[in-house]
Amino acid sequence: MKYQHIFLAFPLALTAIGAQSQNMPHHHDSHGDATIGRTGAAAQVVRTIEVDMNDSMRFSPDSIEVKTGDTIRFIVTNSGRIRHEMVFGTDAQLKSHYVAMLKNPGMKHTDANQISLAPGKSGDLIWQFSQAGTISFACLEPGHYDAGMKGSVKVASVGTMHQ
Repeated sequence: MKYQHIFLAFPLALTAIGAQSQNMPHHHDSHGDATIGRTGAAAQVVRTIEVDMNDSMRFSPDSIEVKTGDTIRFIVTNSGRIRHEMVFGTDAQLKSHYVAMLKNPGMKHTDANQISLAPGKSGDLIWQFSQAGTISFACLEPGHYDAGMKGSVKVASVGTMHQ
C-alpha cells in the first residue's frame, strides 16, 4: 500500500513542475544609466538602423556609429529559426546578465534596453545614447553570447564623428 502513495504523488509532482515552467522568471532592470543611455522617444528619432540577427550567431551590422544625444530607432529582425535578442549594456552588465540566463534559460525579459524576438519576427528598439564611449550589445540566449553573438555602438562626441 505504501508504494501506491508514491505513484499517486509522482503525477502531482510532474503537474507542479509543469505549472512552474509556465511561470518562468522574468528579468526586469531598466539599465537606464548614463553609461549606456536610456529609452528614447519616437518623436526624437534622428536615424533608423536595421539590424539582422541570425542563426550564425551574428548581428548584421555588428558595429554601429552614432553621436552623443542621438536617439536611434533600431528595426531588429530575427531571420533565424531560433529565438534571439539584442541587449544593450556595458561588457560587465552583459556578462553578468548572461550568467543569469545560463542559470534560468527560460527567463523572459521586460527591459527597456533590449528586444527579444521569436524566429521570423521583427520589432523596434528606440534608444538614446547620452555619452561618448562604446556601448556593447549581445544576444544573451544560452550559448549565443559564447558563440560570439555580440556587437558595439561607438558613440562619438558631437563634432568628432566622421561623416
